[in-house]
Amino acid sequence: MSEIQTKPTHDVSVIGLYCIDILGRPVRGIPDGANADFIEEIRLTVAGTAGGTIVDCAKLGMKALAVGAVGEDEKGRFILSTLESFGIDTSGLQRHAGVHTAASILAVRPNGERPCLHVRGASDVLTLVESDYAKVLDARFVHMGGNGLLGKMDGEPTRALLAAAKAAGRITTFDLIFATAPLMAKIAPAMQYVDYFAPSIEEATALCGHEKPEDAAQYFHDLGVHTCVLTMGGDGCFVSTPDTTFRLPAHDIKVVDTTGCGDAFTGGLIAALHQGWDIEQAARFAGTCGALVAGGLGSDAGIIDFKSTEASMHSLPVKH
Repeated sequence: MSEIQTKPTHDVSVIGLYCIDILGRPVRGIPDGANADFIEEIRLTVAGTAGGTIVDCAKLGMKALAVGAVGEDEKGRFILSTLESFGIDTSGLQRHAGVHTAASILAVRPNGERPCLHVRGASDVLTLVESDYAKVLDARFVHMGGNGLLGKMDGEPTRALLAAAKAAGRITTFDLIFATAPLMAKIAPAMQYVDYFAPSIEEATALCGHEKPEDAAQYFHDLGVHTCVLTMGGDGCFVSTPDTTFRLPAHDIKVVDTTGCGDAFTGGLIAALHQGWDIEQAARFAGTCGALVAGGLGSDAGIIDFKSTEASMHSLPVKH
């Protein structure tokens, strides 16, 4: 294994689930038989717990490395070209012949909910071993996103990767998808290497069984997580560190589509921490990123750059 650099080249390495989202809105129902209906908007976006996060990190000014797996198909080419258009380093993306790139079809309802049809594809064959660490950990922040849909990475490979990241002095962040109690058993050994864990409260409850955010956060602290940031949709977020706990309200906005709000929150959290902001200000900024995305279609809607997002943090109304 080549040596992991003490001074990393990138600001953030985003490892995990990369997929393409095909979104349409507003969908009030599926037409009967072979009939057609008309909607207002369709978008194609790079998404996933890694893909959505890295696009937002790049928009927020971070030098980013994409680490994941795509197929050698039209969807994989779309992901590569889109990431490169944002200045993202795609040299960490594996290309697998004969495997579909992960993809989702989302019918976005008028209230912003989005039932999903998903093809797992290449995300299940992503494999990272010790010889890859010098490459994929070449960043100040290392974000692991997508456990639950990373067939070969769920479990010991994730623990080993995050352990190496901490040994190299990296700041680690963690998010997942399709949370279940069996997944918790797989990822529990990795939690001791997580600096910032940012699931939704629904995911946290599915993992640990605790419905109250205070109890859920304590469960993860007991496993070794340093800081828990639990997103709670329209109720804002709950933050728990070894020293304090607090809640922050959500912005009062008209919700168009909730796709990728959690990924945007994570991207905003990483970008704000990278700026040296404290956890309260970073969580506020992250909440603004989630709100901006919820106001449009797709996992990167509404986010332009760091400066305009910071302005929105101060100007968007807040729920009381």
